[in-house]
This record gives sequence, structure tokens and C-alpha cells, in this order.
Amino acid sequence: MSTPTVPRTSGILLHPTSLPGPFGVGDLGPVAYRWVETLAAMKQSWWQILPLGPTGAGDSPYQSFSAFAGAIKLLSPEMLERDGLVEASFWAGKRFPDHEVDFGLVNPFKTALLHEVWNNYKAGKGAHLKAAFAEYAAAEAAWLNDFALYTAIRDALGGLALPDWPKDLLHRKAAALAAAAKENADAVQMHKFGQFLFDRQWSQLRAFAAERGIKIIGDAPIFVAGDSADVWANAGEFLLDAELKPTVVAGVPPDYFAADGQHWGNPLYDWDRMEKSRYAWWVARIVRQLKQVDLIRLDHFRGFAQAWHIPASEKTARKGKWVDGPGMKLFTKLRAVLKGLPLIAEDLGLITPDVVALRDGLGLPGMRVLQFALNGPYDLHWPHNFVPNSACYTGTHDNETVNGWFGGLNEENKRYLGLTLGHYIGDPAWELIRLGWASVSALAVAPLQDVLSLGNEARMNKPGIAEGNWRWRFRVDQFRPDVIDRLRDLTALYNRIPSAVPKETGPETAG
Repeated sequence: MSTPTVPRTSGILLHPTSLPGPFGVGDLGPVAYRWVETLAAMKQSWWQILPLGPTGAGDSPYQSFSAFAGAIKLLSPEMLERDGLVEASFWAGKRFPDHEVDFGLVNPFKTALLHEVWNNYKAGKGAHLKAAFAEYAAAEAAWLNDFALYTAIRDALGGLALPDWPKDLLHRKAAALAAAAKENADAVQMHKFGQFLFDRQWSQLRAFAAERGIKIIGDAPIFVAGDSADVWANAGEFLLDAELKPTVVAGVPPDYFAADGQHWGNPLYDWDRMEKSRYAWWVARIVRQLKQVDLIRLDHFRGFAQAWHIPASEKTARKGKWVDGPGMKLFTKLRAVLKGLPLIAEDLGLITPDVVALRDGLGLPGMRVLQFALNGPYDLHWPHNFVPNSACYTGTHDNETVNGWFGGLNEENKRYLGLTLGHYIGDPAWELIRLGWASVSALAVAPLQDVLSLGNEARMNKPGIAEGNWRWRFRVDQFRPDVIDRLRDLTALYNRIPSAVPKETGPETAG
């Protein structure tokens, strides 16, 4: 049994887009700072988020235009105003829904905001940022140059997906790239500036959190989008045909979430090619992300042992085959560079002995999800079967909320859950929070939806459904004051405040 890689702590899962605020989507502005203060008041140690990248198909954080860049939609207009880059008159009179993200309204607004800020910067506003911007552009050039050019070209082509680009640009012919860079020079600089602003706002927020004892758990999707700067700039690292279209795509076979499996459509890695470069792309990616977060949830850890390869012509994930991944070789390289492995292995789904061996051989904590624990007393997702080096969740971004899940259980499952808990279940979400917090798992996490006892109207994502996800936002009126005290007291009760050291007691000292 490996020693836990994190101290006994707890946290809340909430993507920044789900924060309240006046601009249609949660952002990195004043409300995010109040959220961090709330986490501290609840004595939480972790804020877990979803991927921060610019979103593509279906506005999913797991289908990003870049594994390195940040989402411009998270930029805070108020923080930009404080930097002297925009005036409040720019958004005066604009109204957005407050209960969900309407990406059709938000995305154009944030794009227009970036253009406004860039034009103001060129006109001399925000001059105090000039040196920092130049330093940032130089330090991040390895990924930033390609991302900015890719985004500028894509915009100039009216949002044309990468495989449909003109051939010379698709294949990065030198003359075509030089011409595109010259023709789109202003847009390229604007997109670099947008990334500078994102990193500036995120770094300031993260520093504020660190001062209050809050660390960040990030999320690294194992795969990248086919229409992305990553594929365009590193095509040889993926299993693609001559036109940069995948020959096989990623997903998982039929499972708990979907009868046809999950057909993600992402291109798959050419691990043999990556090994020859000593996994340089992966190393750069993880190093970059660890500038933004303290711990990374490594999505679909299963895929590093074996990935489900679906022929590109298939419309579902039913047909495919398991193909070996890099296994220990990738992580040996990462450990050497990082001087450790600050990772959580998302080891959900069909987990075979080789996946367990890889996880345990690396000493990584795996995930346990209480909603998955109704298969009998032997189920690994029951706390009585946990090991300390694990991360326990009431549910993830892919699950129903606990209250929604419990409401859909049949009477036999409700009876079994009550029998296991030892009493009637009157408050499902908090029963599972208590169960997780009381467990031996070093880390316990609950989505905010469960802390607020919300139903499935607050669900973040339905796997296998392409549209209508990632929209949920909480409203300030949903955050009852008693929630803060309740979670703080539970966190103290179950010794999840890091400064608290367990005391040994015996008959002669107890009481």
C-alpha cells in the first residue's frame, strides 16, 4: 500500500465558468476571489477545476483548440478595466442569463472584448504591461507562436476546421506560413496578448488562493482535439493520414454511461514516434500546466496502458480494439523532469490489472466515486474498501448530482444504500459528503452542486451527448449561509484540515 501523495484534505469541484457574475459566464474577476474566500471559510484545501483551454466542439473543456492555451471567455472585464484596458461603457446595457451559460451570446462578447482591449493597448492604454507582455511572449514562444498563428489563420478562414484548410497551410509549407504570418500579423499579436492577459489574471487569482491555503487541482485530458494547434504544429506525433485526418479515433467501448460506448473522435498518439523524442510534447504540456495548478487529474489514465482505437469511419464506439500505450516509459521521463509526479490517476471505467499495476507502480492516487458503489459490499467504490492513497468523490462532472442520482434509484438500491449507511437517508447529498469526508482517502472532493443539495437541473455534463452541456452556473441565492458552517464543521470533524495533527489517546488520557 503506497503512502498518500497528498495530506488528508478536502476540496470542492467547480469550474470557473460556473461562477455567478454579470457577463454570462463565470470568469477570473471579483466573484472568483470571493469564491476563494468562501473555500477558505469552509476550511477547504483544494479548488478542483476542469481544463482551462479554449473550447471547440460543443464548448466542451475536453475538446480544446490547444492543450497549452487558456480560454479567453474566462477573462474578467472588470480586471481588464482595472488594468486600464477597457472602459465599463463597452458592456453597458448588455444582459446575459444568470442561471446558465449561453455560449452563443458569451463567445462573441468575449471575442469582441479581446478586440477592444487589443485596440486600446495599441492606442497606448495599459502601457505598464508592455515589458511584461514582451517577456511573456518570449518565455512561452514554443507553444504560443503556433497557437496564435493557428488561431489567426482559422479566424481568417471563417472558422474552417483544420483538415479543410488550404493544403499549403495545412502542411505548414514555409512560404505559406510566412505569407499567413505577414497577412495576419496584427491578429497574431492580439492572440498572444489575449494569452498574456489570461495567464496574468489566472496567476493573480492563484496567488490569492495560495495566500489563503487553497491549492488548485487541474485536469489534463489525455487526448487533444483534431482541430487544434497541437495537431497542426505536431502532426507527426499523431496517427493521421496524409491530409491530417485521423486514421483511428479515441473513445471507450459500451459502459455505464453509454450503450454505444463513447465516441470522442480525438486523434490518437503515435507513441512510438513520441518515444523517439523522449516524449517532449507531453513533458512540455505537463510542465506548462503545472505553472497554473498544483496537482493534475490525469484524465482517462486507462489510455496510458491501453487505449480504445476506433476506426475513423465508425460512427459509434462499439467497434474498436485496445492498443498498448506508453506505460511506465512516459511517466519515468515525467518524473525525472518534474522531480515527482503531482498527478491523480482518473482510473474509472473498465480497469484491468495492467492499469492497476501502472497506477500503483507509479504511486499515484486513484479515484473512488461513491455513486458507483452499489454493486455489492466488495465494490471498490465503497469506503470500507478504500486505500489511503486515493481521491474520493461524491460524483464527478460526468455524473448526475447526488440528489438527482438518488431520486432515480429503485427502492432496492435505496434500501441497500440505507442499510450500508446504517440509517434512513433523508439528505442524500450530504450523506455521501459525510461518507467521503469520513473515509480513509487522503483527498475527499464534492462538486459544489452536491454541497448545495441541487438536483439534475444542475448537472454539468451528460457523456455521449454532444450538445447542451457545460452550461450550469450557480446563483448567489442558492448558497445558503449554513452551508459554510456545515462543511467547515464536517471538515474539522473528520480531520481534513491540514494543520490539525491527530492525537493518540488511551484509557489513561481519554476524557
